Amino acid sequence: MKRMKTFSLLCAAVAGMALTIFVIGCAKHDADESAKTDKRVIAVIPKGTAHVFWQSVHAGALTAGKELGVEIAWNGPQTETMKDQQIAITQDFVVRKVDGIVLAPQDQNALVKVVEQIADARIPCVIFDSGINSDKYVSFVATDNNQGGVKASKELGRLLNGKGTCIITRCDPGSDSTNQREKGFEDTLAKEFPDIQIIDSQYGYSDKDKSRSVTEDMLTAHPNVDAIFASNESSAHGALMALRGLNLAGKKIFVGFDSSVDLLEGLNNKEIHALVIQNPFNMGYQSVKSIVSYLDGLDVERRIDTGVYLITPGNINDPEMQKVLNPDLSILNEE
Repeated sequence: MKRMKTFSLLCAAVAGMALTIFVIGCAKHDADESAKTDKRVIAVIPKGTAHVFWQSVHAGALTAGKELGVEIAWNGPQTETMKDQQIAITQDFVVRKVDGIVLAPQDQNALVKVVEQIADARIPCVIFDSGINSDKYVSFVATDNNQGGVKASKELGRLLNGKGTCIITRCDPGSDSTNQREKGFEDTLAKEFPDIQIIDSQYGYSDKDKSRSVTEDMLTAHPNVDAIFASNESSAHGALMALRGLNLAGKKIFVGFDSSVDLLEGLNNKEIHALVIQNPFNMGYQSVKSIVSYLDGLDVERRIDTGVYLITPGNINDPEMQKVLNPDLSILNEE
């Protein structure tokens, strides 16, 4: 009987310990789940992910997220021509009920419906980089793209001494950001440099190979043209390849938009005479900061300008330019 009693007491003690461990485990699990729930999740959806421009945006967004204690959910299509994929990614974040969405729409019209879906789900949205034909957003965070086109036009006009001919390697008719650059460029030429004529322009559709092809076609059709303007990285890269392929690099005035390793090499080699550059790190940073401020009940500016700069072989090594050209991307390695 003593043995039976001792055994019963032992079983009761073990059961008690098991129950205690179970309760503690459940409490810890609940605490962990609560901690996960309490941390806001901000989805950041770029136009693409392959180019270094978007890596800089990513680093800026992560830096703001780290400072503000929010989780950054980064996802976007690989290239800037996958509108359906960008829509699907955005809709998935809506279904997941993230706390906020930061979106760089590939197309100012095609993405309107999904932006309205975000609003209907009562999720705040910040639009960045490129505009949207909707007012259902908290803030628009971007370069003053029209002013970027103005800067490009004034530099090209200066380099041509106010006279000559020009072709334009355009980006995509649905892209508001590049449309604004091209408009700023054309309007300024017409107003300030009436003796410079735009004799041709074609779209490269955000693809460097297509941009190369259309630039080659224009250069072949107009062999005596004096200058080229290209309105984004892919169009500038394609135009540079076309000039090199036709042995015309450095022989035509060339003003591009955005930067990359190849474009900066072209600038240093004086194959490109000037680049208008943006501040993508600041774009990602300010976008996340804006949406978190809104979630905190603070006033947020409807339009935030993240800066635009003209870089030339003469100022490429200036500290201000180097800071914009070479942002700290080390935070990307922490993910």
